[in-house]
Amino acid sequence: MKLAIIGGSGLEKLEIFKNPTAHDIETPYGKPSSSLVEGTIADAAIVFLSRHGKEHTLPPTHVNNRANIHALKIMGCTHIIATTACGSLREEIKRGDMVILDQFIDFTRFRKNTFFDSFEPHQPLHTAMAEPFSEDIRQVIIKEATDLKLNVHGKGTVITIEGPRFSTRAESNMFRLFGADVINMSTAPECILANEAGIPYAAIALSTDYDCWKTDEEPVSWEAVLQVFQKNTENVTRLLLNVIEKMK
Repeated sequence: MKLAIIGGSGLEKLEIFKNPTAHDIETPYGKPSSSLVEGTIADAAIVFLSRHGKEHTLPPTHVNNRANIHALKIMGCTHIIATTACGSLREEIKRGDMVILDQFIDFTRFRKNTFFDSFEPHQPLHTAMAEPFSEDIRQVIIKEATDLKLNVHGKGTVITIEGPRFSTRAESNMFRLFGADVINMSTAPECILANEAGIPYAAIALSTDYDCWKTDEEPVSWEAVLQVFQKNTENVTRLLLNVIEKMK
């Protein structure tokens, strides 16, 4: 097994590797968001990729998801665990809670969401997406989060919006009616492309705010998102270390 970790907000400077080596990789789809850092954790081979770049300079729409996933494939990664900040669309999902996603709704508009720019004659390729997140990896994450006594929700539907702006209150309420539990700007098309590439993918979503549907709370701001994520980086790191230990 060679596990890839795709880091979201607040994990760009994660320093838990032994013998880290940076790899600059070119792909047919361009350059990935950052150098891929390869090292070992608990004697397991790990590759870390900063989704938005080392200094968070890439807005969500401009993340080259195709290059990111293809670069992980080139590095020989067999599994992917992604971390992502998200807004809660449900009263019971509180700030600092973790949601181990099991479904997504793609509400993006401008992103390349497939590796297939064309098909061979009479050979269309349509990837099944009924269960987009790896159930095997999800169950390991849920068990380890529960054992660590973290506030974890074992399933949840994320809706991914284009960004970089946050939702209007009307949109936030509409997404709740859609059946979404949390909202972010990163899961689609990242998860889609991992499935197309045949790499099992799971995601740990950390709730940082209540978007703007909850009128008795302050509407979401970037400062608030980062504050909650950074406060909980230690919990996310502990969880990842335990999951790696079990999966290796």
